[in-house]
Amino acid sequence: MSKPKVVLAYSGGLDTSIILKWLIDEGYEVICYCADVGQKEDFEAVKQKALKCGATKVYVEDLKKEFVTDYIFMAIKANALYEGRYLLGTSLARPIIAKRHMEIAHKEHAEYVAHGATGKGNDQVRFELTFYAIDPKIKVISPWKNEKFLSQFKGRPDMIAYAEKNNIPIKASIAKPYSTDPNLLHISYESGILEDPAAAPPEDVFEWTVSPQKAPDKTTTIEIHFKDGIPVKVVNLDDKTTKTHPLELFNYLNELGAANGVGRIDIVENRFVGIKSRGIYETPGGTILRAAHLDLEGVAMDREVMRLRDTLAIRFADLCYNGFWFSPEMDFIHAAIDKSQELIDGWVKLQLYKGNVTIIGRYSPSSLYNQDLASMDVEGGFNQMDSAGFIKINAIRLMADTAIKKKMGKA
Repeated sequence: MSKPKVVLAYSGGLDTSIILKWLIDEGYEVICYCADVGQKEDFEAVKQKALKCGATKVYVEDLKKEFVTDYIFMAIKANALYEGRYLLGTSLARPIIAKRHMEIAHKEHAEYVAHGATGKGNDQVRFELTFYAIDPKIKVISPWKNEKFLSQFKGRPDMIAYAEKNNIPIKASIAKPYSTDPNLLHISYESGILEDPAAAPPEDVFEWTVSPQKAPDKTTTIEIHFKDGIPVKVVNLDDKTTKTHPLELFNYLNELGAANGVGRIDIVENRFVGIKSRGIYETPGGTILRAAHLDLEGVAMDREVMRLRDTLAIRFADLCYNGFWFSPEMDFIHAAIDKSQELIDGWVKLQLYKGNVTIIGRYSPSSLYNQDLASMDVEGGFNQMDSAGFIKINAIRLMADTAIKKKMGKA
């Protein structure tokens, strides 16, 4: 009798390495799937580790270019920030990872998929909502919501001890137990000593960006070109380095941002499940790109379109964070965002210096900025006397409100 087949999202880290062995012990044939979304990983070593631990097959999928063009750039076009601060590094990676997970499950005729996301976090929701959106009949194994698994592993220290006992090599340790999640857009740090929101993160937490205090004592000046809201070229004005390929362009922005201490944040955020969590994030390239895109919109986007798009940006970020990338409402928002970007063409000039991103110029062929009209020194076809009537019309409701308050004795 053949064993039931399950495709496991496998990173080679603590959780998924133990889950792999646990699934085998539970009687499953396990196929592992590793998604390359830009994390610095020896995927051949991860593959060999999975096979050594009992996986019958291992897929290593390079998703980096698609991650940049279809997910990161979409979020940049939306100017999306979760709760006004978080650039959605993990949130954006999950739907592309889960989509490919399902493609492999269908290819392998697997009845089950499995993941190592905890029952307290956001990723369980993001993965499973995507699984069900793509195939409502799929069966999901989530060990961190399994009573038998939970009785054996009550937390990270138990898992570390189990791994050491079973000679499973891992990166985490009791001394440095925080959880990291790297990809092209960011590295996140959670858990362990970072769970105290009042405690400053030690400098050795940060793996990507140089400390702003230790960043170079000179500016780096770059120019980012956009077409339809999408970055199409980056030029380093100091040494003339030019990048036009989407993945190379984004990697280069990450390199420049990291070298200049750009993109560190330390926040407490609201998880979808209702728990507050403290997270440390490094997002160098994304921070630069969002600043440039936002500035170009200032000169090229109609005011009322901008206000509508801004409301959609909040909704976009919430849907992405909460796992609804593949939903009808997100399809609608994507279409609206794309429409808003049709005239967002041009370039923005920026300087990077010790953690700061400073805009120093911009140009758009579709600019709505009229220098004569805006000038304090040139009339430019604007009759200033017209403003008297404009103000009086806008004051009508204010005067009416004051009058009724006085009449009712509430002024």
